[in-house]
Amino acid sequence: MASKKGALKDLKLPAVLDLNEASALREKLLSLRGNGLTVDASGVERVGALCVQVLIAGAKAWEEDKHPFSVTNASDAFVKTIQLIGLNTDHLIAKEIRQ
Repeated sequence: MASKKGALKDLKLPAVLDLNEASALREKLLSLRGNGLTVDASGVERVGALCVQVLIAGAKAWEEDKHPFSVTNASDAFVKTIQLIGLNTDHLIAKEIRQ
């Protein structure tokens, strides 16, 4: 592993996070584990429940590893889907964008 332990990494989510994208998202998250992670959700136009579940599992894994994990610049579609599913976004979406 060439990166410095604990270095902050960035992941930009694609516009469509559907069933077909869930496995790829999981693999991307696994490849970034061991570092702090900022997930950019600014371009998300559509997100399915399975990808939300993958992101929640990622947030939990980062919490267990004691590394920062946040979703930033969340699009309206991303936030509305999270809320429609009935999840609380407080632990997932960075506070500065929820104002």
